[in-house]
Amino acid sequence: MPSPQPPASPKSRLKDGAEQFWQRVSEGLEVNQLWSQFEKDARSSYRLYSAGLAERAEGQTGAHRGWAVAKALFWAIIEKLSPARRVLLLLALVLLLFPSGGFSYTNKSGQVESFQFDLHVWGGLLMFVVLLLELADRVVMKRDLEIAKDIQAWLLPGAPLRIPGYEIAYATRPANTVAGDYYDVILRPGPASSDDRVLFVVADVAGKSIPAAMLMATFQASLRTLSSSRAPLAELAAGLNRYACSNSQGGVRFTTAFLAELDPSTGDIAYVNAGHNAPILRKGHGAVERLEAGGIPMGILDEASYQLGATQLSPGDCLVVFTDGVVEAINAQGDEYGEAEVIQLVSRRAASTPAQLLRGLLEELDVFVGNTPQHDDMTCLLLKRG
Repeated sequence: MPSPQPPASPKSRLKDGAEQFWQRVSEGLEVNQLWSQFEKDARSSYRLYSAGLAERAEGQTGAHRGWAVAKALFWAIIEKLSPARRVLLLLALVLLLFPSGGFSYTNKSGQVESFQFDLHVWGGLLMFVVLLLELADRVVMKRDLEIAKDIQAWLLPGAPLRIPGYEIAYATRPANTVAGDYYDVILRPGPASSDDRVLFVVADVAGKSIPAAMLMATFQASLRTLSSSRAPLAELAAGLNRYACSNSQGGVRFTTAFLAELDPSTGDIAYVNAGHNAPILRKGHGAVERLEAGGIPMGILDEASYQLGATQLSPGDCLVVFTDGVVEAINAQGDEYGEAEVIQLVSRRAASTPAQLLRGLLEELDVFVGNTPQHDDMTCLLLKRG
C-alpha cells in the first residue's frame, strides 16, 4: 500500500498557483514568443493610428512639426472612441494629470478637520472603465469575426481535387481574421470523360477584412453558378465581370482574377487574366512564361471584354498563381519580397511536389517578414504535371 503523500506546504501551493495563473494568462507561450507577439501588435497599432500623420504635419518644422504630429496622433486615437467614451477618457486624463488635493475646516469644537483625496485613483478607475467597455466590444467583434472566418473556410475548397497525372496545392493567409482573397478548383464535366475540364481560379478583392470578405463570398457564389454551365471561359469571365460590377460600388470594390481551364488529357490551358498578377509557368527545361492575356479587373467596366490566352502544361512544368500579398510582403526595413524570389524558389526546388514548394514558400515568407504586420492577404495555388 503506497504511503500517503504529505500535504503541500503553503509556499509550494503558492508557487503552483502562480504557475497555473501564468500558464492561463500566457497560454503556454514563452517570454520571447510573447514579446514577438507584442512587437507585432504594437507595429500594427502604430500603423493604424499613424496613418496620415505625415500629411497633417507637412510644411511644419521643428517644435511646430512635433506639436502638429502630437495633436494629429491625439485626435487619431480619440476619434476611434464613441463620444461618451471620449468624455470619460478625457476626464480620466485630467484626473491623472492633476495633483492629489484636499481641504480642511474647523468644526464646532474648534478642532481642525482635514480631508485628503487622491484624484489619480479616480482617474485610474475611469481609465479602467473605458478599457472594460472597449474590451467588451472587442470580444463581441472577435466572436463575430471567428464565425465569419469559419464560414469563409467553408466556402474555400478542402482537399485538393485528384487529377491523374497532376498535383495541386494551395493555401491562403489573411492579413486580418477574414480575407478578400479567393481560390477554387472546380471540375466541369463534359458529355464524355475525355471532355472534362478543370477550372482553376485565384481572385483578390480590393480592400481588406469584412467588406472584402463579403464581396469574396459574392464572387464565389457567382462563379459556382456560372461555371455549372458549359459556357466558354471568355463568356464565364464576362459574366463574372457583370456580377462584380453590380456589387463594386462604382468600381471602388473591383476584383482582380485569374481563371484557367485545364484539359487534363492534353495539358492544354485556356486562361483569362483580369488585371491579376501574372502567374508564373516554370517549364521543365527551366524557361519561365508569364500568363498575361486577359483584360482589366472585374467590377470596373460593365461591358469589358476579355482576351483568351493559351498555353500548355507539359510533364515537369509547374504553374504558380499568387495574389499581390505574396510578392508585396514587406519586412522591417520596408523591402518587398518580390516576384524574382518566387521564381528563384521554384527553380531551386523544381523537383519538389507542389505541396513541398508551397511549404517552402511560406517558410521563406515567414523568415523574410519576421514580426512585420502585413497589409494584404497572401494566397498561392500551384499546379504541376507529373
